Amino acid sequence: MKLAKRVSTLTPSTTLAITAKAKELKEQGHDVIGLGAGEPDFNTPQYIINAAVRSMEEGHTKYTPSAGLPKLKEAIIGKFERDQQITYKPSEILVGSGAKHVLYTLFQAILDEGDEVIIPTPYWVSYPEQVKLADGNPVYIEGLESNDFKVTAEQLEQAITIKTKAFILNSPSNPTGSMYSAEELRELGEVCLKHDILIVSDEIYEKLVYDGATHTSIAQLSTELKEQTLVVNGVSKSHSMTGWRIGYAAGNKEIINAMTNLASHSTSNPTTNAQYGTIAAYTEDDGSVEQMREAFEDRLNQVYEKLIAIPGVSCVKLKVLFIFSLM
Repeated sequence: MKLAKRVSTLTPSTTLAITAKAKELKEQGHDVIGLGAGEPDFNTPQYIINAAVRSMEEGHTKYTPSAGLPKLKEAIIGKFERDQQITYKPSEILVGSGAKHVLYTLFQAILDEGDEVIIPTPYWVSYPEQVKLADGNPVYIEGLESNDFKVTAEQLEQAITIKTKAFILNSPSNPTGSMYSAEELRELGEVCLKHDILIVSDEIYEKLVYDGATHTSIAQLSTELKEQTLVVNGVSKSHSMTGWRIGYAAGNKEIINAMTNLASHSTSNPTTNAQYGTIAAYTEDDGSVEQMREAFEDRLNQVYEKLIAIPGVSCVKLKVLFIFSLM
C-alpha cells in the first residue's frame, strides 16, 4: 500500500527513540544512562497515585467530556490563579492526552496549507513535524549563544510575512535551558500583537527553575497578551507524570472549541483515572514536587562542576530544566 504524502518526510521522535533503546538495553542487564527524553527519574508522588486508584475503585472508569472533567478544569484554573494571577473560564480550557497531543490538536485547528509558524532554534524536536503534519511551513529564527539562545523582537519582526499564523514561545526552553525575562516577553508580545499573530506559549518546564529564578508567563503581562496567547502546559515534568499523558491548553474560547471538536474525533477524552490523579496534583500538596525540584537543582550543580573540570569542555550553567549543552 502506498502511504500518504504527509508521512513521507516525517521523521520519528529522536528523543523517544533514544529513550526506548536505553530502556531496552537496561532490560537486557546493561548499565545504561538514558539521555533521551526529558523524563524525571522520580516516581509519581503517592498522593496522586492514590487519587487515581481511588477514582477507579469508586467507579470512575467511563468516558468523560472531550475537553476534560469539569473538576479538573477548575483545578487548572486554580493553578493559573495561584501561579500566574490569571483567570480563565472553563470554556477556555482544554485537557488533552499530554501537552504534545494538545500542540498537535492546536496546529490542526489553526493552520491551513501554506500557513507559517515561527520557531526559534534550537527547538524541541516535535514542533516542526507537527506544523508540517497540519500542512503548515515552519520558519526558523536562530537563538544565538550570545543572547542565551533566545530570539529578539527584532528577529521576530523580520521573520513575519503575510502567511505567518503563529509564533512558538518555549520558556523555560527545551533544549537550551534559557528563560525569557518579563521585559523580553513583553517586547516579543508587542510584535505579535502588532501583526495579530497567535503566541503559542509552551510552559511545560515552568516548575523546574533554579538559583532563585522565577518563571513568567507571557499571558500574565497584560490583558491583551493573555487574549493573544494560547498557553500549553501539563504535569509530566512538574509532577513526574510522563506516562499519565495529561496536558492542557488555556486561551481563546473559539480556538479551544475547535480543538475540542477535533479531540472528540481523535481521543474521545483523556484517560479518566489520569484526570483524577491530576486533580489531586493541582489541589493537594505533600511537598514532593518541591523536593524533586531541589534534587534536580543539586544534581545540576554537581554535574556542572564536574563538566567544567574537564579540559577542553565548556557549558552554560542552567537556571532551568535538567539538560546541558556541551561546547
